[in-house]
Amino acid sequence: MPITLLPASAAAFAPRASPNIVLNTKVDPWLTATLKRINRIKRPLNSVPQHFRCLTETLSAPTAIWTLCSIMLPKAPDSELRKDENPLIEALFNYQLVHIEAYVVHVDMVSQNEVAFKLTPETIESLVEYHKDIYSVDTSASTWNWSEKEVQLKKLQENFVQAANKFVYRTNAIALEGLEEDGAGELLSGGSEEVKSAIMGLFLPLLPPPPRVVDVVRPAPLLPSSTGSENWWQPSLSQVAPADSWRVVPSSPSATSSVDSNANMWANMSLSELQLPSPAPSYSLPYSQPYCTSSYSAPMYYSSPMTCAPLMPSLPLPSMLAQQCSTSVGFGGFGWDRYQEYTTQFATTM
Repeated sequence: MPITLLPASAAAFAPRASPNIVLNTKVDPWLTATLKRINRIKRPLNSVPQHFRCLTETLSAPTAIWTLCSIMLPKAPDSELRKDENPLIEALFNYQLVHIEAYVVHVDMVSQNEVAFKLTPETIESLVEYHKDIYSVDTSASTWNWSEKEVQLKKLQENFVQAANKFVYRTNAIALEGLEEDGAGELLSGGSEEVKSAIMGLFLPLLPPPPRVVDVVRPAPLLPSSTGSENWWQPSLSQVAPADSWRVVPSSPSATSSVDSNANMWANMSLSELQLPSPAPSYSLPYSQPYCTSSYSAPMYYSSPMTCAPLMPSLPLPSMLAQQCSTSVGFGGFGWDRYQEYTTQFATTM
């Protein structure tokens, strides 16, 4: 659709002037019939210039004011309206009928085949007063307060004044069929509803600022607790590493009691203690000294680690030592009658 240029009289705050009329080389019969109907003095309408002159004089008259539509508006803010049980009395006292009047500024029957109307200054003034005294009060009361509310409300009123002065209603040129004597007229074929919707669209709501987005700081999620945390410090028997044979020494004359005590000792020792480097066995103790029957002390089991070569795997295991012990020979059942055999093994290892 090509852009249609309106005359200067259609601009905002522009004074009224003669309408800009463009007719085709052949005038439509309905326009000729309309002009003959409204003219009191019979004038010849046999050519396009005659139609142009008659239409221009008619639409330029001070009385050529069109009533586009009528709008029912309240007389006061909602808080000041009269309340009555009878809706008819309430409507009579609380509402007023505002006629939206305009005049013709442009007629184009060549390219766009349209007619343009501009609101009269009286109509613009009535709408501006209603917007300032009633509509602004109601819309301000229906919104919450913020720091710049009055500034936004004043800006809303200024924008309405600009929109009302710029308002131009454009419709099909056939609307000139509603032309009456002295240039006045009304819109036909439902055009009034279109104007009413366009006028009410100028009343924009007062929009508050959007709410501020607050960043919610969430705490870091805790690590899920282990299902078996209560037994984490107890090593299973399957994790017990094989022990060196020199750690297991019977401390009781009974073979059965020595085996049980050795088993309990390995089960109660922690994993870290089992993984300590094996200290070098001490052979400085003379073998002729009588064997002590008292229980071994803690330093004998947990001595400080020393740098030495590990024992050969040929040394007897604790289970073998337990089987060789006897309650009838030696103190503690160590088997002192086999002294020479142990001496030969230790000498070979060293």
